Amino acid sequence: MMKSDNLLERCKLEKAPAVTDPRYGCAPEARSIREHIERGVVVIDKPAGPTSHEVVAWVKGIVKINKAAHTGTLDPKVTGVLPVLLGAARKLADTFVSDKEYVCVMKLHREVDEDELREISEEFVGKIYQRPPLKSAVKKRIRIRTVHYIEINEVEGKNVLMKVGCEAGTYIRMLCHHIGLALGVGAHMSQLRRTKSFPFDEDNLTKLQDLKDAYVFYEEGDESLLRKLVVPMEYTLGHLPCIIVKDSAVDAICHGAYLTAPGISRIEEGINIGNRVIIYTLKGEAVSIGEAKMNSKDMLRAEKGICVETEKVFMKTGTYMKRWRRRAEVAEW
Repeated sequence: MMKSDNLLERCKLEKAPAVTDPRYGCAPEARSIREHIERGVVVIDKPAGPTSHEVVAWVKGIVKINKAAHTGTLDPKVTGVLPVLLGAARKLADTFVSDKEYVCVMKLHREVDEDELREISEEFVGKIYQRPPLKSAVKKRIRIRTVHYIEINEVEGKNVLMKVGCEAGTYIRMLCHHIGLALGVGAHMSQLRRTKSFPFDEDNLTKLQDLKDAYVFYEEGDESLLRKLVVPMEYTLGHLPCIIVKDSAVDAICHGAYLTAPGISRIEEGINIGNRVIIYTLKGEAVSIGEAKMNSKDMLRAEKGICVETEKVFMKTGTYMKRWRRRAEVAEW
């Protein structure tokens, strides 16, 4: 996960020098502990047995919040930013090694030659067709998913330990079943653990017991451990291109306005039309995500025009002073 403190380094193109008013907003790391929890992310090492919904309920109870969300076995709990992470992971799958990674045990129904197993498994790397299993909550229609790699780590009799990197929405249970069919012996998945859920991996895992202990310490006056386990949501967005805006532009964007050229302070190089871009304040707070309508160089030169169309807002309205007027869904400053 990338921290937000390198924004100025990343946004090297300065369009307009600007300073931020300390009376409004604050750096993500300086939020009150309650706001830190409510606008934070914790990656839970989900134990076997309980459902993800049950884990969400436990997390809400532990840190005493009303809202939380999850992405699955590796569970970032945060309201509002999860759809962005999932959508970005799918769109960036060709850029990054994988957006999901699993370690699983595949149980063959009869022993096979290991060389044949490795050869057949390689045939499932790339675009594959899958129909969701009966227990799945989604529509049972055939869909295409990408498997980035299959690593056979160990074979012991009928048990095959393997690592799979794949696109979000790939069913490892079905993958094992189809490999078994291709081998002509049959197979099923007997154990599964998700080890990466873009942009999180096992280095970020927190056990429920540790989260509970951290909250107890906080109640006793020490919030340091809780701040370590729960990170600002901005830390999870660092893989996306970014733009820093002036204070005067923030509240308009919070009301859903598009970002126009006069509101920009600094721009990251390499933004292309159609890229999803995170809009930040000068203090490093995530304001919104949107679709770039100009590339970086054109944004730098432009005196007017829409640079980013707002798709989703993260910041509450009123966090910054209103300094704008609305005309046809476009803010001017």
